[in-house]
Amino acid sequence: MERLIGARQSYDWGSTTAIPELLGERPDNHPWAEQWYGSHPCGPTRLAVGPRTLTDLIDADPQRLLGEDVVRRFGPQLPFLLKLIAPDQALSLQVHPSLEQATEGFQLENEAGLALDDPARSYKDANHKPEMVLALSRYEAVAGFRAPRRAAEVLAGLDSALAHRMRRTLRLNPTRFGIRQVFTDLVSEDARPTTVEIDELVAEIAARISQGASPSPRVDANAVVMARAFPGDPGVAAALLLNPVTLQPGEALFVPAGSVHAYISGLGVEIMASSDNVLRAGLTSKHVDVPEMLACVDYVAAPPVRPAPEYLSHATRAYYAPVDDFELLVTTVVPADGRVQVPGRGPRILLATQGRTTVTSPAGRQTLACGQALFVGADERVLTIEGEGVVAQADVP
Repeated sequence: MERLIGARQSYDWGSTTAIPELLGERPDNHPWAEQWYGSHPCGPTRLAVGPRTLTDLIDADPQRLLGEDVVRRFGPQLPFLLKLIAPDQALSLQVHPSLEQATEGFQLENEAGLALDDPARSYKDANHKPEMVLALSRYEAVAGFRAPRRAAEVLAGLDSALAHRMRRTLRLNPTRFGIRQVFTDLVSEDARPTTVEIDELVAEIAARISQGASPSPRVDANAVVMARAFPGDPGVAAALLLNPVTLQPGEALFVPAGSVHAYISGLGVEIMASSDNVLRAGLTSKHVDVPEMLACVDYVAAPPVRPAPEYLSHATRAYYAPVDDFELLVTTVVPADGRVQVPGRGPRILLATQGRTTVTSPAGRQTLACGQALFVGADERVLTIEGEGVVAQADVP
């Protein structure tokens, strides 16, 4: 077992307090959007003892630490990335590519001579980025397209020119092709609405909220919040086409490749394939690549994917996603439980989200206070937890 020091990511949409409070650190009045635990080069996790990173540790003996099965399937690298995430305002309207799209896009940008840290780069690696977020507090998001008729209902009663155009397209073509046309018109450089048109739409939405006349209060509230952070951004109108999602603590949301989404507020544990590929169309100060984003979008209307926990024991619940790269287990213990065996295999990262626990493996014992993290190699196999607290575990199915 190796104690880890996560990599801080200070994106401008992050909360200044949520993550430092969980980690037991003093806020510094700067945004702390994410804390990464993994081996991705954009945010390498350090070992608590010595100058090495988790990548250095794994590179020295991948067969032992990852296991033969993981190395055979994914190569000599950790296939998942675990994060704390704390949006305090809407983050980018975005989509993640499939494995095939990421492989091709990464190769094309390499051939074009773009450095990995070039701000104009869309693909940071050749991997897909399916992801799942588990709420630690109330967590707000939008994810996936609504049914076209339901999207048209959200626009009903709005008299602005932009609302009329969106509603007319959906009425004439109430299919995924109508959704595609509206979304493309909103975010494309040559067709996007003006700042004035977005402001008019938001003013109408705010007015009907105050009058108690909203057909979908969460959708309208999200639009107003987004407009406050990004006034005049067409992504505000595009969000009206998406499903609103509210997670309570302990609830999860899975985002597959191609699903348009944006996180708005809250604190959560996020797990994903080890990738930093994000294709953005708005609601951001980062690089926007609308053509590439549109090429990766899935326009089929579907409800948000909210994995229900499967209880593996009285102490451990699992959140399974339909991918091979990761799974997330959460173990809750109290002193009366004694030592509780935690299921799982292969390489693991453990992150304490409440209380104080002790983790035991054949390699030894480590105490985990809230906010502390451990890497457990595949060779350690049997793992137990005792004490009083909650521990999230990332591992490989």
